[in-house]
Amino acid sequence: MTAILYPVATDPEAALLRPIGRASRAREAQVLAGEPVVFVSEPAGPAFATKAAALDAYVGRVEDDRPGGIAALAPEERYCRLAETLAPGARAPTAASPRCEDGRRWSPPPAQAPKTVWRLQVSYWRVGTAERPLSAPQARRARRSEEARALDPAALRAMASQPLRPVAPQQPLDIGLFERRLPESPHIVVPDE
Repeated sequence: MTAILYPVATDPEAALLRPIGRASRAREAQVLAGEPVVFVSEPAGPAFATKAAALDAYVGRVEDDRPGGIAALAPEERYCRLAETLAPGARAPTAASPRCEDGRRWSPPPAQAPKTVWRLQVSYWRVGTAERPLSAPQARRARRSEEARALDPAALRAMASQPLRPVAPQQPLDIGLFERRLPESPHIVVPDE
């Protein structure tokens, strides 16, 4: 199986046009950059009103399932994808509340869906010293602090969109799901039926 070779760069545009190099693992990316790196997925380029327009603009960068399009990219080239997001200034739909009337549980859907746009999402190894700090506080920890009350909504949204990091490194599994250790001999693993 071939791994995806993610670009090593300072921002998404540099990842597309002039990356420092390409690496599949953090260790390789750190050697190429010469400093710490962090894996991120960020939007790049302009927003497009339709998916077809975005596919036309990024021929060869993303898979195109239309007739005559590139149906499959090489496995190492799959670091870009198209994502549909809310247009700037568009309001997200409110959550539907259940109401049991006339044999229907849910209220009818909104008459007009919010306006969306298509953007290219680039996954890459960002050099740790580029623009943003390497590790921003996680929302789940920051919300418990006193400083959280002073943060503006944009900062809270930015923290909430960061990928979750583990509290502690995951320990390797030494026994399977349906196995257990004998109480009298903890060094022996037996199947649990």
